[in-house]
Amino acid sequence: MSDTTTQLPDPGAAAASATEAILRDTLAARERGVVVDSPPGAGKSTLVVRAARELAGAGRPVMVVAQTNAQVDDLVDRLAREDPELPVGRLHSSTGQRLYDPALDRHPGVVKSAKAGELAGLDVVVSTAAKWETVGDLEPWEHAIVDEAYQMRSDALLTVARLFQHALFVGDPGQLDPFSQVGTEQWAGLSYDPSASAVATLLAHNPRLPQHRLPVSWRLPASAAPLVSAAFYPYTRFRSGTGHGDRRLTFGVRSDGSTPDRVLDEAAESGWGLLELPARHTPRTDPEAVAAVARVVRRLLDRGGVAVSERAPDPVPLTADRIAVGTAHRDQAAAVRSALAGLGITGATVDTANRLQGREFDVTVVLHPLSGRPDATAFHLETGRLCVLASRHRHACVVVCRAGVPELLDEHPSTEPVQLGVTVKFPDGWEANHAVLAHLNEHRVPWHP
Repeated sequence: MSDTTTQLPDPGAAAASATEAILRDTLAARERGVVVDSPPGAGKSTLVVRAARELAGAGRPVMVVAQTNAQVDDLVDRLAREDPELPVGRLHSSTGQRLYDPALDRHPGVVKSAKAGELAGLDVVVSTAAKWETVGDLEPWEHAIVDEAYQMRSDALLTVARLFQHALFVGDPGQLDPFSQVGTEQWAGLSYDPSASAVATLLAHNPRLPQHRLPVSWRLPASAAPLVSAAFYPYTRFRSGTGHGDRRLTFGVRSDGSTPDRVLDEAAESGWGLLELPARHTPRTDPEAVAAVARVVRRLLDRGGVAVSERAPDPVPLTADRIAVGTAHRDQAAAVRSALAGLGITGATVDTANRLQGREFDVTVVLHPLSGRPDATAFHLETGRLCVLASRHRHACVVVCRAGVPELLDEHPSTEPVQLGVTVKFPDGWEANHAVLAHLNEHRVPWHP
């Protein structure tokens, strides 16, 4: 896999060169599949939309497979906005109260149906993997595009592979692995492990498929891309599409000297802030940590934050809808929502890493997965979880964490059993956490509430 970033110093040129190579292999269709790895905010959806339009323009109808209904609706909306003349089908469920986003009704070129046969003649048809699994008795599409392919389990790929001849697989290998509600140990190491990602299984059986990567993140600022790249993508490095100084976060109200204001000033200046509470073992919904998260968000809004970027050279107010709080557990997210409501804050997004995947905000506030814990479990050390939490922001990220996590990591080395035939995910959570915390320590602001 070639590294285009070393050949082209300009990030726009590097991204354009990578995209052209991907489209050439996709349109040539010499192999059954083309795999594209993408770092956070590198333009996966932009690539999917462009590839679908190029295939349709070449007279090759294409089916698009996404993993959630929200992803499907977003792709259909983008296709319709960028090419209003393009006939697009939105294949939806036949049951449920909300079959698709009502906003799609404003696009006359979008046809909605629960029956694939009614959409088969359209240039592009988009649906979830779960819906495509139910489709039968149709001639296979020549081309398919699988979006967020690393979030798709291999058993889901197996059930839809009969519907297409060639496919473009686009996804982020650093994000969370596919979720399974049942134990999967009995399949570990097998080439047909149904719980493995679609891409892992595809490449295990087809190692010579063309593989590409998108080399530039347009979301992460210059302050964040080096850390995220080194900590989570050590063998497929990427860089920010912007330089230092291209984005600025400032406040209209001066600091009052409090710890939340000090960590916000640090984050605005450097892109990162660590609000460190005293070391202590706590319940999962640590009241002090939850209150600290809520207080940081309150001060973000009270101080009249404004953002300047390559998208908006004029200052844009930092509103609640451009702020996200990320947690590891749903009960932590619920506790933060309650604390924010108690401070009169509405509109901010508060959710787990699983549900924040693929989303983008100006500022994020993260409750560290290992904060206050007496142990370091595989769940809390999951590399993809920390990667998602650390890569949602365009301007700054504030991490709230109790002291003592590096010591916790050293006291709890991995005890997971080694499975023969299983590709070791690198970097592992232990190493990634140490790398991130070492960087955050340079931006640490202690708080003793």
